[in-house]
Amino acid sequence: MTDHISSERSIVSGEKHFPVMLNEVLEALSPKESGEYADGTFGDGGYSRALLEKNVSAVWAIDRDPHVAEKAAALEAEFPGKFKLLQGCFSDMERLLKECGQEYVDGIVFDIGVSSMQLDEAGRGFSFMQDGPLDMRMSGEGRTAADIVNEMDEEELANIIYRYGEERASRRVAKAIVKAREDKNFTRTLELSRVVEKAVGGPKYKKGKRQIHGATRTFQALRIYVNDELGELRRGLEAAEKILVPGGRLCVVTFHSLEDRIVKEFFKVRSGDTSRGSRHRPAQDDNYPKPTFNMLFRGGKKASREEIDMNSRSRSAKLRAAIRTDAPAWAGELM
Repeated sequence: MTDHISSERSIVSGEKHFPVMLNEVLEALSPKESGEYADGTFGDGGYSRALLEKNVSAVWAIDRDPHVAEKAAALEAEFPGKFKLLQGCFSDMERLLKECGQEYVDGIVFDIGVSSMQLDEAGRGFSFMQDGPLDMRMSGEGRTAADIVNEMDEEELANIIYRYGEERASRRVAKAIVKAREDKNFTRTLELSRVVEKAVGGPKYKKGKRQIHGATRTFQALRIYVNDELGELRRGLEAAEKILVPGGRLCVVTFHSLEDRIVKEFFKVRSGDTSRGSRHRPAQDDNYPKPTFNMLFRGGKKASREEIDMNSRSRSAKLRAAIRTDAPAWAGELM
């Protein structure tokens, strides 16, 4: 369901950072030496490094997190003239690239969600298992998670927790938060984590055969809301459609059902797989836009058992990929 589950577990166990499904992503991207690529979610830099080691012509990395600058600078020094970090949201990649004189790219990879690096640093406020300021902002700008839980009314808070965290006890959690803040505003992650744990009935509950921390879904919901992650994903997919050359490849790694649903529907509609119509589009007719993507494979690929054993974050990962056609990019909304 969520990348928060396995990422928090990796902090405790001391696992190293690995780019998730790297071999599958590289196979899907099929990088060529003359190719130019965009790493839409630079993070720890794993995908960018792997592409550069394939001796591609250029990698343009994008990240709104200012904390990645040092790691990016090291990569730029190691691969002079081939790598550049663009600070900003990946949904804005079309503008960011054009400002550098780059109109199109041959491939794009997105690794959606919170990075292990962000969870590792308690001061960023993403972790429900490490104490830190209740922040959760990837860019360091805008409203914090503390602002949301301290200022939002109970019904709005419950709706956010249910919609973005898929937490069935959302109303109970929201009620507990509102009651607790009557005495003192939330400022720390563990303050909130303890209140949520109590509201859901304990520190952990079962999901299938696994134990999930009681605060997982609520922290996921707040993080997604604070950073507008689902809106960012929709806009990012649209941007990718505009800057990929015909034959260019788009690979997206997601970690929970909300993200995957958006990617799945985008590829379904954009590949013309709507002959019977859908809730977003009527059945195709002569005025229907031509497909802008062909699916590279059907469905979403999952990580191998060997990778999951080495890197628990990959447990919930799913890869979808498609090849850009020569049809014009669609105008208007995503789906």
